[in-house]
Order: sequence, then C-alpha cells, then structure tokens
Amino acid sequence: MIRRMGIASFIAGFLVILSISQATYAQTVETGRYARAMVTQKIDESQRVILAGNTRPEVRPENDRGPVADDFPIEHILLQLKRSPEQEQALDQFTEELQTKGSPNFHKWLTAQEFGERFGLSKQDLDAITHWLELHHFSINVVYPSGVLIDFSGTAGQVREAFQTEIHRFSVRGENHIANTRDPRIPAALAPVVAGIVSLNDFLPHAMYKMRAAHGNYTFPDGSGGTSYALVPADLATIYSLNPLFSTGTTGQGQTIVVIEDTNVFSATDWNTFRSTLGLSGYTSGSFTTIHPAPTSGTNNCAAPGVIAPNDAEAILDAEWASAAAPNAAIVMATCADSGTTFGGLIAIQNLINASSQPPSIMSISYGECETQNGAAANAAYYSTYQQAATEGVSVFVAAGDSGAAGCDNSAAEATHGIGVNAFASTPYNVAVGGTDFSDTYAGTNATYWSSGNSSDPARFLRRRCLREQQ
Repeated sequence: MIRRMGIASFIAGFLVILSISQATYAQTVETGRYARAMVTQKIDESQRVILAGNTRPEVRPENDRGPVADDFPIEHILLQLKRSPEQEQALDQFTEELQTKGSPNFHKWLTAQEFGERFGLSKQDLDAITHWLELHHFSINVVYPSGVLIDFSGTAGQVREAFQTEIHRFSVRGENHIANTRDPRIPAALAPVVAGIVSLNDFLPHAMYKMRAAHGNYTFPDGSGGTSYALVPADLATIYSLNPLFSTGTTGQGQTIVVIEDTNVFSATDWNTFRSTLGLSGYTSGSFTTIHPAPTSGTNNCAAPGVIAPNDAEAILDAEWASAAAPNAAIVMATCADSGTTFGGLIAIQNLINASSQPPSIMSISYGECETQNGAAANAAYYSTYQQAATEGVSVFVAAGDSGAAGCDNSAAEATHGIGVNAFASTPYNVAVGGTDFSDTYAGTNATYWSSGNSSDPARFLRRRCLREQQ
C-alpha cells in the first residue's frame, strides 16, 4: 500500500501530519496547558547569575549592624517567576483583546485556573524550581494557580546558602531593619524562569496619606500661613460629577469594593460614625466587613494582623472614602499580616485573584514605595499581579500619594529625590488616583465648585476653595 501511494502522496500525507503538529504546538503555546519547559539544563550550583537591582539603597557600611543568626526565620518569601517570551506575547495580545469591542475575547474574563493553564509555567518547570528550593531545605507554602508565583519559608542561613547573600541588621534614621547585603544569585539553569525574590528585607510599603493634626471644624491653618479646607463626601460628589449618577440610582448597590490593607481598623464603628455625620446613612445598602483571605491550597499565609499603627488610620480612611464614592456598595477590607519581608497587602491580593471563587471587581490600594527603591523583583511582582487581575476583570485603583510629584519623599519633611512615582501605581494594568491639589484655581473654575463659606450642614457644604486635599 505504501509503494502504491507514490512519493507525492507520501509527502502530502507527511505535510498534513506536520501541519497538525504545528497547530497543536501553537495551541499549547497559546494556552500554556502544556507550556514548553524552559529549565532544560542540569542545575549546576557553581554556575550562577545575578538577580540585579534587588538591594536596598540603605544597605551601606555606616548602617550595617552585622548579620542575623543563621536560624533567624524568614517567612513567606515570594519567588516571582517569568513566562516564556511567546507566552508573554500571547498574554499581551489577549489583554488587549479583552478591552477591544468586536474582539471575540471582549470581556471574556479568565479564572485563576484558566490563567495558569494559558499563561503559567509548565508543571515540569514548577517542579524543577520547587525541588531546588526543597534541596536547600526551604518549606514550600503555596504554589499559586497562576503558575508564576511561589510562597516559601526558611532561615537566614538557608537564604545565604541558596541565594549567596547574607541577611544583616541595619539602623536607618533611628529605625531597625533587616535586609540582604547584595543582589541574590541563582543557578543559571533557573534564569529563564525566575524574575526574582520579591523581598528579602523589611522596608515595607507605607501608607500614602499625610498625617494632620485633628481639628474640630472644616477650615483650619495649613501650617504655612494659609488656610486648608477639608473635604466631605458632598464635595467629592460635586467635584467628580457623581451627583448625576446618584440621582439616577447608580450608588454602588450590588457592587463590592475591596480595600487592601496590612492592618485591622481600630474600631469598625468609625465607619458608621463617618457615614452618619456626613450624610451617608440614608444609603441603607452600604456595609463594611473585614476578611483575611487564605490561599486555596497549601499553608495559610494570611494571618490576622491586629491593629497596626499608624496604618490603621489609612485603613479606616480607605473604607470611609470608598463608601463616600459608592455609598450603597459593600466595602470589604481584605487584610493580611506582614510576614516580616513580604507586605501583607500583596499576600491578600494574590490570595483573592488566585481564589477558586470569582474575584472582586474592584480593588483599592493606598500603600506604596518609591519605584527606584522598591527593587526590580518587587516591581515585576506588582506588574505581574495587576496583569493577572486585569485578565480576570478586576479594576485595581492605587493611590498616587499625598507627596505629589515627589513620590520618593512621601514621609520626608522636604523633597530631596526629585520627581518620582509610587511603584505600586506605575503599571499599565492599574489606575493611579489621588494627589494633593485640584486644578480649580489654575483653570479659573473656583466659582463652579466653591461657595464663599461653609453651610450649616457639614454633609452638604461647598467651600470657596480647596488648597489641599485631605485624605
């Protein structure tokens, strides 16, 4: 039979088989269900590459107070992984199609499992990485369904042996910290799949608000000879044209806004007091609850943090002002304790977007770090996190911060670093919001938004001018 087919028929048959194989390979590359393995060489500990850009600028000899003990625990370290170039290209195209009307993928959101199958690393690569970590005696806590993040724990001695960097104590501006002394190094065989260790230090993100002294009214000195005018929900509704929406019944009913924190609030009744004092209690569907989201499998890395000052002030502000913008929405505070080197808010986000249930449609994050100080791996981690959230239909809003353009001087009395941005707010997959000033004076629209004085009802007044936004 083969001889009678002739050479032409044989070639034609071979080409059909080849085309089927190529189509199958293209499909598996696109879906990632059988993503090609990228760890193809034997792991040789003597052949290392540097994970550059992952040492804090504060790590200097004058701040160094010596190494921690070898048995010093470092819990819930996050290893950020990276997909193949062809997968990354497919993901970029898919996210573009998600937002393109007329595309067959328009608003076809993925689950976490689907995301991992299409755009995560192969099982072979994940097994190779976890096996290498276990050879260095780390405990694997969570391999996230996304296929691009691993949570593991160990000691400072194990970190030094596996990543060839020591963990030292540092004293910086009167505060005690721990941090790695140089950029980590990993075997070259793992370089194609490892973006970096998200953090080996405890310079944790800070809340993006400016603390002000308490005042008993809504007009007060700004500290520089001028006057500040505090905002209330009615002002927010006027400035951002929310009133037309409210009048048609669009008030957030049936929606959930999750605010991401690493602390509980001091008192949940503060949220009710805010609403009753400032005219929001008439929206009866609004609610406020707190959760500590656990991963779907593995060791629970989301401990209840308790009340952590001063971040608890940020937490209640976030809950209150989310309610001001959407007074009938359910406000859910998702909070996890910081692990020591990992921001609890990042753990909370990862556990939510990798859950087996549908993730929240809106997340709000009011923490941040200077992009140039955050570290290459941490910057990659937030990019990857928000990228996954976008494919699941999650809108991520991040505070730009109250330091204006001086994003690297948020907690300083004066700016010394020039223009900078919040690393948490600088990806193409989030919406950066907030700031310190409105453009009403610049635009000549003061009369549109501000009256000459306060009204008798603190929930309804519009003032002459807002010099400074008070978060």
